[in-house]
Amino acid sequence: QLQLAESGGGLVQPGGSLRLSCAASAYILDYWAVGWFRQAPGKEREGISSITNYGASNYANAVKGRFTISRDDAGRTLYLQMNDLKPEDTAVYYCAAVRYFSRSLYEGGALNPAEYDYWGQGTQVTVSS
Repeated sequence: QLQLAESGGGLVQPGGSLRLSCAASAYILDYWAVGWFRQAPGKEREGISSITNYGASNYANAVKGRFTISRDDAGRTLYLQMNDLKPEDTAVYYCAAVRYFSRSLYEGGALNPAEYDYWGQGTQVTVSS
């Protein structure tokens, strides 16, 4: 059973940066994709960024050019570098993994939360002046 644990959230001013980490209990390259998601109060969970086990990454339009997804060489940690943060980025951020490829997963750019099997507990990111 894969366990994921996010860290690195906090309070930051607009325009600031944060780096989120997700520690995995297993080798994440054994999973077809891992990704970052967020959920703000009253809103559905949305995909932010994902990376496949062969290195293809994808980003939601709202964060493209500002956020960068990466993983460490050991395949045990996933990162999300967040720059130029905006108040609308305020949300609980989750990391997640999906074990197997599927057509629907691929067609959704690996950003559909419903396609993911394993989830962390989330870390709060608040962007406010």
